[in-house]
Amino acid sequence: MKEVSTSGIGMTSARTRARMVERLRAAGVQDPIVLAAMNAVPRHIFVDEAIASRAYEDSALPIGSGQTISAPYTVARMVELLRAGKKLGKVLEVGTGCGYQATVLSRIAREVYSVERIGQLLEKTRARLWPLKIRNLRLKHTDGSLGLPEAAPYDGIIVAAAATSIPPALLDQLAPGGRLVIPVGVQEQQLVVVERHEEGFTETVMEPARFVPLLEDMA
Repeated sequence: MKEVSTSGIGMTSARTRARMVERLRAAGVQDPIVLAAMNAVPRHIFVDEAIASRAYEDSALPIGSGQTISAPYTVARMVELLRAGKKLGKVLEVGTGCGYQATVLSRIAREVYSVERIGQLLEKTRARLWPLKIRNLRLKHTDGSLGLPEAAPYDGIIVAAAATSIPPALLDQLAPGGRLVIPVGVQEQQLVVVERHEEGFTETVMEPARFVPLLEDMA
């Protein structure tokens, strides 16, 4: 994939991204493939120009429609947990948002499917991603809690919103040996990794999380 354009703000994006990656490494993200992907994708083009100067802070930022772009550490950590040191074939992302995490995933997985329930937000994201010509990324407007059964099974599923419980549809669409990374909870959320084995599923609670809620239906 070609390097994404870094124009649009008055700072050296490559240098700023390199500093962000060093902070991620210091915070405990060690997967070199994930760090390389984070270094390659200019986060500032995924937020409104008015807040682009804050793009490389380790904080979530508003992207409209009541949604946020996750903090860089959150994205890197979830993708690292999804990859678990293995090559990723087909991946499903639930909650496209502004498209940043999907773009990071597109540099790591062979195929990425990303679903978003808010149509207006998705159209804005399509327009943003179109110039990047990401050929292994497909977007769809649908209820993310139902996954995307027509492209299943997936080697990995990553959910960018907090569920009150793990949606059964996502478990059904996980390939044997696959991983689901999802925040679970209401007031207190935890990042959970679910692995599918021949004999069933195992769940591992990793660390506290903070996400917007995973809602059903489409908007």
